[in-house]
Amino acid sequence: MTDFPTSIWPALLVAVPITFALGTVFFAAAGRMWSGLAGSVATTLVSALAIAAAVREGGLIHHLGGWEPPLGILLRLDPLAAVFIGMTALTGIAVSFYAASYLRSQDDLPRGASLFWPLWLMLWAGLNGMFLSNDLFNLFVAIEVVGISAVGLAVLSGKPPALMAGLRYLLVAITGSMSYLFGVALLFGAYGTLDLTLLSAAVEPGATTVFALVLMTLGLMAKSAFFPLHFWLPPAHGSELPPVSALLSALVVKGSFYILLRLWAEVFGVSLTFAAGQLIGVCGAAAVIWGSWQALNQDRLKLIIAHSSVAQLGYLLMVFPLLILAPGTAVAVASDWTSSAWTAAVYQTLSHAFAKSSLFLAAGVIVIAAGHDCRESLLDLVARRPMTAFAIGLAGISLTGLPPSGGFFAKWMLLKAAIASGQWWWAPAVLAGSFLTAGYVFMILRLAFAPGNSDTENRPVPRGLESAALLLAVASFFIIVPAEAVISFLESSAPFGSAIVPGEGGVLP
Repeated sequence: MTDFPTSIWPALLVAVPITFALGTVFFAAAGRMWSGLAGSVATTLVSALAIAAAVREGGLIHHLGGWEPPLGILLRLDPLAAVFIGMTALTGIAVSFYAASYLRSQDDLPRGASLFWPLWLMLWAGLNGMFLSNDLFNLFVAIEVVGISAVGLAVLSGKPPALMAGLRYLLVAITGSMSYLFGVALLFGAYGTLDLTLLSAAVEPGATTVFALVLMTLGLMAKSAFFPLHFWLPPAHGSELPPVSALLSALVVKGSFYILLRLWAEVFGVSLTFAAGQLIGVCGAAAVIWGSWQALNQDRLKLIIAHSSVAQLGYLLMVFPLLILAPGTAVAVASDWTSSAWTAAVYQTLSHAFAKSSLFLAAGVIVIAAGHDCRESLLDLVARRPMTAFAIGLAGISLTGLPPSGGFFAKWMLLKAAIASGQWWWAPAVLAGSFLTAGYVFMILRLAFAPGNSDTENRPVPRGLESAALLLAVASFFIIVPAEAVISFLESSAPFGSAIVPGEGGVLP
């Protein structure tokens, strides 16, 4: 009996959700839910099997159609891509079951709400394509699939605020995509290849490369809602259906960050400077402070969580200056902190995905129970919805960075890298962000323990909704249990742990 070819797993990670997305369209509303759940389970199963194969073999490579680059398309399931695919699968399956229960329990949803399933599965396929593609143009295709699907999901509620936010999101997505594509065209015109591996060996310093770097970075920052291009995110997340808010905040913005990290680490080393890293780090520090302060001043729970996303994403930008070496710094010396910086990036991504999706799902429970998400809806939440209050508490602790959460591990690694590299000026921003985060998290918890009015509305909520929110909150803690194994797996291949040396192509171990 012929062994199953493990190299096929990367292709299945994209093909399976696309197949179910297309098939789901032909069902009626009830059939879409069951078909969508089946697609979610199947994609999660394929993700688990693909990651297991990647762990055994140290990574998987698939050439579509048997053609190798530069003519063919290469899908690369390396350790870094495997971690992001695993994050997407764990978050996605929890949100899928939440969405099934949520959409069945609501009577006031528009008729098109069942389109959630094909849009979500297509979004999942696009995210997996982002993590696997080793070609700049195919990354653009994946970006577009994710962007169009995300906009469709954003306007599913049909309410005017959602439509306005969706239109703003669409304009930003188009602008960011065109900026990225313009940079791709410049690179192809200059070097004649779009494959990341071939391009990293061919790229040279010069005005064309720098201009492409700036365009692609700005486009991806806009799509990830990085400060100061974050203006579209809070209105969008504040008006979407709860499962949609969870998906967009936890997963969609991480796809563009993943591409940005890959490009800076693997392609643009010849054009990067220490000052460029410091500039993007300043944007991250400003995001941490600004987003947290805005969250403190919001009156609606979903807006608090949305502005918190702006702040938490800022920590990811603060990793870049720690990866780019200052002039005269030896690569061997930099290994003391670059591994910590990479670990901070990965674990901040994971902890934010699980904690933030949990908070948005919990907010959906509160909206169903109380009819709104104003601060008054949180009163006496511990007595009325103890499971939801516990989920909010756990997720909030992880966002704040208190032990033993994944958020604590990420922020500790970030502080460790900042001090070890001599860039101590990032430490106050990390600490200030944690204190501000504690401010709005404890504000929410204070309201949850405060007595409410006896006539406060308390509609029944399906238990599955609360369970999904709690499961993801618990996951934001349990990700530290396999930390040693995860880091060891990531260290088995570049770019994890590598330093970005200005003037050098690619990354150096």
